[in-house]
Amino acid sequence: MTIRTAISITGLSHSYGERQALKSLDLDIRVGEVFAFLGPNGGGKTTLFRLLSTLIPIQQGNGTIFGLDLSRQQTDIRRRIGVVFQAPSLDKKLTVSENIRHQAALYGVTGADLRRRETGLLDQLGIADRANELTETLSGGLRRRVELAKGMIHQPRLLLLDEPSTGLDPGARADLWQYLNQLRAAGVTIVLTTHLLDEAERADRIAILDQGNLVAFDTPDNLRDSIGGSTITIAVDDPERLVREIKTQLAPEASVVDGRVRLECEDGPDALARLLQEFGDRIQAITLAKPTLEDVFIQKTGHRFWQDREEAA
Repeated sequence: MTIRTAISITGLSHSYGERQALKSLDLDIRVGEVFAFLGPNGGGKTTLFRLLSTLIPIQQGNGTIFGLDLSRQQTDIRRRIGVVFQAPSLDKKLTVSENIRHQAALYGVTGADLRRRETGLLDQLGIADRANELTETLSGGLRRRVELAKGMIHQPRLLLLDEPSTGLDPGARADLWQYLNQLRAAGVTIVLTTHLLDEAERADRIAILDQGNLVAFDTPDNLRDSIGGSTITIAVDDPERLVREIKTQLAPEASVVDGRVRLECEDGPDALARLLQEFGDRIQAITLAKPTLEDVFIQKTGHRFWQDREEAA
């Protein structure tokens, strides 16, 4: 029987003492897709990553990876997943090849099979000429490639990446995504956590997390389309007063977000003209834009993506 679901979780919750890091999450991740967990720091991404990579046990709820139970079949799951952590895991005093071969030994990959896999990965990642160099001499982008080679040496069906672009310049990030797309084309399911909105845009589907809650879950296009036509943001001295007046005179939904008036509307240019006509003498700045993933986050949570929890409260 063909398994079409790579990861399935239902009612997944996790707490650290009195702080609840995840709150009853339900979602499925399909085989062969690139899936992103997007959220600000403290959203629950790291906890979820640790649960999926079998680093911490499930407290409440259920989860499976390729039909294997996360609570009871961790050893079988580990054979099928590759993990690339946000924190570096390379031994800087070993060469690129030595780091990869030590990882391979953990999975029993040896001999001609190891040499074939290592050669293929080094070629794919563009680091074949660095095989005998100490990893401490490499740039951050090249070290990230070695981390990927380690994570893929046992040919996992699922690759888990925690904040994969951390410390990478734009060129290195582009190289990373080129390789990830190659993996997906080869049938590998890729699941990553990120706090970068533009990185999440590259995924097939996105789950947006905030304070342990799953606040949105869909393709990037569908999430943006759920907002409507346009968003307008206004800088003004008294935003609360302006919101009241907009609701009274123009009747659209308006709110104060991060000290600015924000509203969504279908007829963006017309609404902009009406706002300038009615309140132009008080408006300091006004912008009209198509919805972004941050707009989705604001609509679902009532605060900016980077706004601290205390500020939101």
